[in-house]
Amino acid sequence: MYQNRQAYAPTPHSYIPNTTLSATINLNEVPSLSYIYPSNKADMNVLQEVKLSETRAERDLQDSLAEVFSIIITLDELEKAFLKDAISESDYTEICDRLLKQYKAILTDEAVAREFVDLDTFKNEWDMEVPRATERIRTGMPSTVTAPSHNATTTSNNGTNGTLILEATQDFITFLDALKLGLLAKDQLHPLLSDVITSVNKVTDRDFEARAKIVQWLITLNQMKATEEVSEDQARELELDMNSAYQGFKATLK
Repeated sequence: MYQNRQAYAPTPHSYIPNTTLSATINLNEVPSLSYIYPSNKADMNVLQEVKLSETRAERDLQDSLAEVFSIIITLDELEKAFLKDAISESDYTEICDRLLKQYKAILTDEAVAREFVDLDTFKNEWDMEVPRATERIRTGMPSTVTAPSHNATTTSNNGTNGTLILEATQDFITFLDALKLGLLAKDQLHPLLSDVITSVNKVTDRDFEARAKIVQWLITLNQMKATEEVSEDQARELELDMNSAYQGFKATLK
């Protein structure tokens, strides 16, 4: 009967949408409604249909918010599993990245975003204790991206992989060129800056000057709306920080 139903999230916390717009309940079996007394014996076991939503739009909204709830819980459990080495780095990165993208995609809907308000409001409303998921959503990237990877190609007597160095260098230059061209919107800068930190982590797991600034700017951009732009002062500061990070990165290759 249920063989064609598909789960949304790849965990035990996955949410399966129900397209039914109403449910039938026995009021006598609901503790919270125990103060309702039937007028006669015939009403004792009467089943009453209760509307869960009035329209398809309302139902879609409920489904979307349920998916957001599921994603947040799943993220928190995923972070715990990763900290305990219960999941590989590659699997963690793939699942975390997918969940974050789903989270962002759902909240691009204006109706959902309006009802959601913000993460803190949503957590308070549903009494959610999810500190690890909160930090991951705030950052907007898997921890394997914001922190140097243990699988990075490190410098040695034979040198570092030239292709990876070239890729990281090109990503730095592309980002700096974007700033010079006046591309200041979050949806323009965040993907480019993500490419920078990802390619850098493939080259070296060593810390370097202003590396932390890259991560901090990723967090700043992630908390902005898609079309929101950094100010001129922020753009100048960002350019200085990225130039400093670029020089620090090159210093690790010597």
